[in-house]
Amino acid sequence: MNTPTALIAEDEHLLAQALQADLARAWPALKVLATVGDGASAVQQALALQPDVLFFDIRMPGMSGLEAAAELAEQWPTSGPQARAFPALVFVTAYDQYAVQAFEAQAVDYLLKPVQAARLQKTIEKLQLALAKPETPAINFEATLGQLRGLLAGAAAPAATTATPLRVIQASVGTTIRMVPVDDVLCFEAADKYVRVLTAEREYLIRTPLKELQEQIDASVFWQIHRGTVVRALAIEAVTRDETGKVSLNLHGLKERFVVSRLYTHLFKAM
Repeated sequence: MNTPTALIAEDEHLLAQALQADLARAWPALKVLATVGDGASAVQQALALQPDVLFFDIRMPGMSGLEAAAELAEQWPTSGPQARAFPALVFVTAYDQYAVQAFEAQAVDYLLKPVQAARLQKTIEKLQLALAKPETPAINFEATLGQLRGLLAGAAAPAATTATPLRVIQASVGTTIRMVPVDDVLCFEAADKYVRVLTAEREYLIRTPLKELQEQIDASVFWQIHRGTVVRALAIEAVTRDETGKVSLNLHGLKERFVVSRLYTHLFKAM
């Protein structure tokens, strides 16, 4: 087997150095290609370096470790001459025990801060076993997508169970506040510092983050199809897959098309 490689994404420089030193002692054969301090850089460097293992801190500036992993999965080459197995994921987390249980239920591994030598050794053994398996890129990738779906859903679940259902969107239009019934909304889409609220009649811009909105709307009514897009399921008119395998959809009453992330294409299968 070739020399195993890794990328560390950790926004606290001293913790990144400590993890790299711990890995050097416990797994001398592992070559750490780079360390980065934010989610966007983690995605960029992972695509450029294509390491075998990713150590992603959960809480990083801008894009969380989970979001960075999802974004990386969206851009990872899965066909053609550049295709290769998706890296083995290890999330480094300071979450409490309740959240850690969600990670233990997944094939993706985790390390709890501060990292303990015995736990790190267990993770290394798991990674070495995974890297030794002769697995095709396609199988590896589908397994990773399933793991990420479960982790993302688990991270959102506690807030969603306690939030008050949202009935009306209050949107500023000039000097007026328009009351937009959620029942009229076809799509919520993140756009820079705003969220686009689309109805069949018009578009509104609000400053409430999409994540916060998702805690207050019914996930069985509004389906997430992308990291920044949630659509009304009953408004979906047609779903199309192009020659490159990318999936998009149309909504009744709207002319524009909406891209479906790889993480959510499993929602659209013929019955």
